[in-house]
Amino acid sequence: MIRSKKTVSPENALSRLEELCARSEQCTGEAYKKLYSWGLDANDAECIVRSLVDRRFIDDRRFCEAFVRDKLRFARWGRRKIMLALTQKRVDRSIVSETLGMIDEDEYIGILKKIVLAKAGTISNADSYDGRTRLFRFALSRGFEPDIVARVIRSMATD
Repeated sequence: MIRSKKTVSPENALSRLEELCARSEQCTGEAYKKLYSWGLDANDAECIVRSLVDRRFIDDRRFCEAFVRDKLRFARWGRRKIMLALTQKRVDRSIVSETLGMIDEDEYIGILKKIVLAKAGTISNADSYDGRTRLFRFALSRGFEPDIVARVIRSMATD
């Protein structure tokens, strides 16, 4: 049995999105996605999002700053992975670049060192070529830049 999606009225959609935005930061891309999934047309969605932005329920810059801070500190993602995730959420590139530029470099490298050290503890013979390669790939998969990863792994090998 296939159920057809029930469409939401624009007034109801606005109140539902206001509640959602009051609970957590949202970006315009997520808002549009949610509105389209509720069956609203482009004109109604545009009007609702404009209203939410005007009343500061949605602010892409504020969302981006919170997203970067959370993903860096809690998920321990690197700049590349954070940028990709924000691009998928359709946040403006200029806002993403500006926000990523505000990351404290010492904190960033400190986080990278912590995850590499933790991973090194799980790898037998982490000082070998294969072990360092595994550490390098691991850090790249977390979104850290290759030149920074190589520098950190080299400095850890000499310590």
